[in-house]
Amino acid sequence: MKKIAVLVGICVVWALPVRSEEVHSHPPPEKLGRVSFPTSCAARVARDFERSVALLHSFAYTASEQSFRKVAAADPTCAMAHWGMAMSYYHQLWIPPNTDDLRGGQEIQEARRLSGGASPRERQFIAAAAAYYADPTQTPVLRAKAYSDAMGEAARSNPKDTEVQVFYALSLVAIAPPEDATHASQKRAAAILEPIYRAQPLHPGAAHYLIHAYDNAELAPRALAAAHAYSKIAPSAPHALHMPSHTFTRLGLWDDSIVSNRAARAAAHDQGDQGEELHAMDYLTYAYLQLGRVADAQRVVAELRTMGATGAGEFKIGYAATAMPVRLAIERHAWGDALELQTLPASAPHVAALIFWAHAMANARGGHPDAADADIAQLEAAREQLRAAGNAYWATQVDVLEREAKAWQAAASAKPGDAVKMLRQAADAEDAVEKLPVTPGPVVPAREQLGELLLQLNQPADALREFRSALVLAPGRRGALLGGAQAAERMGDSKTAQEMRAKL
Repeated sequence: MKKIAVLVGICVVWALPVRSEEVHSHPPPEKLGRVSFPTSCAARVARDFERSVALLHSFAYTASEQSFRKVAAADPTCAMAHWGMAMSYYHQLWIPPNTDDLRGGQEIQEARRLSGGASPRERQFIAAAAAYYADPTQTPVLRAKAYSDAMGEAARSNPKDTEVQVFYALSLVAIAPPEDATHASQKRAAAILEPIYRAQPLHPGAAHYLIHAYDNAELAPRALAAAHAYSKIAPSAPHALHMPSHTFTRLGLWDDSIVSNRAARAAAHDQGDQGEELHAMDYLTYAYLQLGRVADAQRVVAELRTMGATGAGEFKIGYAATAMPVRLAIERHAWGDALELQTLPASAPHVAALIFWAHAMANARGGHPDAADADIAQLEAAREQLRAAGNAYWATQVDVLEREAKAWQAAASAKPGDAVKMLRQAADAEDAVEKLPVTPGPVVPAREQLGELLLQLNQPADALREFRSALVLAPGRRGALLGGAQAAERMGDSKTAQEMRAKL
């Protein structure tokens, strides 16, 4: 890419790649936000280095790695360029890409080799990354904790350094236990980020990481200001266009989510980022379904089938490409469509589990409970495989899917007591852990399914209670609102029914 201008700090202006038939045009300037990150590297690479960091803050990992690599080529003595490449392989809030561990480790070793002339602060950045890459045999959770602890030391040593503080805050979000209902780690991160965001409203990392820190039912309203701002701070990064929809999804703001993800999808497609495009499409499908815009959701899923998810073995791609058609079928109770779904090649067990669950649900709820046995067995196998690999979070999620399938199988086998008990256990287990950023939420929350089952069993008061509880964690979900309205109507509570229908 050809550089055409530079603004103060890192509100950097770059030319974007264009097709040959458009060379006469003048693309809009690249906008990635404003970052100031002084280093001991040559002055001639300072602005390019800061652009690389800005890309890193918006999780544009491939572009960031390429940009840092250009910095290293322009200044072979720049230790921090190799730190940046190593960090571009460490996707803190996504599943750590173990295939990149070797490259990340090599880059951080090169950074350490070149760090003789680096500042103490730079050596702290490098040491923190080295703590993550030190022992690839350790679990990602322990490695992330080692990195965060080292960044904590750097933060204490550099209390007024924006970049040290912002990177430390991100590490706190990354190590937040999903079962911690107090969100203590996220709140610590937000306490660091809020004053930085107020002082530097164009900093991409401050806005981005605030959205992540507040990405839970308790804190989501606090993220609205950052959510509305981030896409304007760094509109050249597809993830920055998508990220506000995390907050919009948490709050049931479906129209806003659709606008956000349509823009993100278009930008990711133009930049050839299939993972980010599919991620946006999954959130887009989810939002369309909550508004009852089934035809729009069907169109997105049909477009998915023409794309060819070439990297299904990569979790971000495989999850979104699998979840979208499952959402479309299950939310519509289209059991025949669900039975036709197939696992993608090289799917991780927790991704393939979505297909097994969809099949089991379709058979159980379609009146063929015995036919669900084989897929329930597949869910059990996937759960055990995840446990054996030490992946406790996804083992729990698959266990929830298994309980749901067994509950509906029991309901179809005239065992309502067992069905309610198992579905309540599934709901309690699901509610006890936070979702990961890779997904807008479960296909259908277990608590919402429990309300639906109780309604089928003609227990409207209990059903309404569960639907209301489900809406606390997932506001605006269409199934819970419709179910709650139906339950209230059966109870003769027309006011509640009207209130719920008004929210659709």
